[in-house]
Amino acid sequence: MEPKKDYYEVLEVPRDADAKTIKRAFLKKARKLHPDVSDAPDAEERFKEVNEAYSVLSDDQKRANYDRYGDPNGPAGFGSDYVDVSDIFGGGGFGFGDIFDSFFGGMGGRGGGSQRTRGRDMGIRLQITLEEAAAGCKKTVAYTRLAPCEDCGGTGAAEGGRMRTCERCHGSGRVVEVQRTIFGQMQTQSTCPVCHGQGQVIDHPCETCEGQGRAPSREKVEVQVPAGVHSGQTITVDGKGEAGVRGDACGNLVVSIEVADNERFERQGDDLYCTVQVDSLQAIVGTSVTIDGIMEGERVTVEVPAGCQYGQQIVVERRGMPRMGMIARGNLIAVVRIETPRDLTKKQLLDIAALVAERSLDEDVTTGEERAQEEGESRAADKAAEHFAKERWHAPKNPFKGRK
Repeated sequence: MEPKKDYYEVLEVPRDADAKTIKRAFLKKARKLHPDVSDAPDAEERFKEVNEAYSVLSDDQKRANYDRYGDPNGPAGFGSDYVDVSDIFGGGGFGFGDIFDSFFGGMGGRGGGSQRTRGRDMGIRLQITLEEAAAGCKKTVAYTRLAPCEDCGGTGAAEGGRMRTCERCHGSGRVVEVQRTIFGQMQTQSTCPVCHGQGQVIDHPCETCEGQGRAPSREKVEVQVPAGVHSGQTITVDGKGEAGVRGDACGNLVVSIEVADNERFERQGDDLYCTVQVDSLQAIVGTSVTIDGIMEGERVTVEVPAGCQYGQQIVVERRGMPRMGMIARGNLIAVVRIETPRDLTKKQLLDIAALVAERSLDEDVTTGEERAQEEGESRAADKAAEHFAKERWHAPKNPFKGRK
């Protein structure tokens, strides 16, 4: 297996390089190696390597771990409140490839077909646990975006540089080309390729951002996740999306929440379903089962009634998920799973066997009494029918028959 390359060697910077030096080195390499710019067969692989090096060395925490342990995550990884979503070419949401498409496309997007200067909104996915969704949490999210250029302060101009009217389009932002065809001369109008539709150019543009006033940068932002949040809901962080061109407004960062599945609970709306194991003997007489709730340190008592059946659902009110923005909570629904004990002593088994025999005898006596009653009722009915038949057979003759 080929050993992993040294991140400082990848970016060709000294180990004591400051953040600006690292960023400049990264941008210089990225301009040469981005797959949309370079024709080299290994451009994409090398660009990923450069991006990986930058994602580590531009993050103070990762860089410290890498310098000390040789691993950006350190010996025990990061805390649960730190999330890195700056995956290459997507993964976390607004991909790194999208960021470079905007950067290499200049002020007007790739190909210069748009005059947009305001920064676009960016979307990322943030996965949290069900416990974090229940209690609410604060996450420090690390991601990569087009941020205002630190070297020029977002103006796009180097020291001493100034704005002037574009000589190609004379300030209109559009150029007209005339072509001769078999049908005569035809005019086509398009966005000026020099000023990208702005009508103005900078005579001495900033080398870092190439006059855009923005450049790819590693950013950190704190995201406050409210208690009771559901998967698919979004949180908007104003002004933390893509930076605008030359100081124009930034877009927003839209964080889409994804709540991970939980081993103990299944969420349905604001209700939580779980299973409780109950001894079959306890199910007969009833019992109480205490389980851990969804909140930290919470203990929930489930009252199992006598004669409880397998699969029976027991509702514990207000012990489910919080309703977002409210004090109220959903319910906890415990689904009973009955188990037959396997550790009974010989005496206990004999006692249970005697109880079963007694119940069987009671059932036999009851069945015999019911059968005797049914037979008595049947005999009485037979006698009544027989008596009725005899009465009809010996009925007196008509006393008025033959009388004149």
